[in-house]
Amino acid sequence: MKSRIFQILLISVLLTGCQKEEKQSPFDISNNRIGFLTNEIKVSQLDSVFANDSIAKAITNKNSLSSSNEIEIYEKGGAKLLVLEVKNESDPSSTIENIQIIDPRYKTSSGLSSGGVFKNIKDHYTISKINNTLSTAVIFVDSIQAYFTIDKKELPKKFQNTTDAKIDVSDIPDSAKIKHFWISWDASN
Repeated sequence: MKSRIFQILLISVLLTGCQKEEKQSPFDISNNRIGFLTNEIKVSQLDSVFANDSIAKAITNKNSLSSSNEIEIYEKGGAKLLVLEVKNESDPSSTIENIQIIDPRYKTSSGLSSGGVFKNIKDHYTISKINNTLSTAVIFVDSIQAYFTIDKKELPKKFQNTTDAKIDVSDIPDSAKIKHFWISWDASN
């Protein structure tokens, strides 16, 4: 009798534990994680993280003075998913420093993706700062280690030909499309 009760309790505990375990989506963006990629994954481990995808090292022009530290991730069907920037390209134990999110299926818990608009950023995150560059406004969101670019063609004319004008949140239209979505993983994390 005691053995039977123990078996029932054990099965109940195991079933309850299995139900609580959530499956990680290959397209979820969270702190220090993009799908199955984390800030601790080494370059030598990328084959196992992206086992169902294709990995390509960006090729630099032989006349170029610098070498590329970028790795591009593609779906088997050919669609580009991510661009990874390695901290030290010659070291297989190096980790990833920056990730450009290309595929809009990669989303934060609030639904923010590379296919989004400024309203998606403004409504769900605290904007740390906005930089005015030659062709884009760069929006930083420290809470998710991200920065976004918005083409200055989407901004009022007074910002389009200058880098001196300060861009405020209210200066960017809600409908302004995200041009680039980057995650930056600090080396000390």
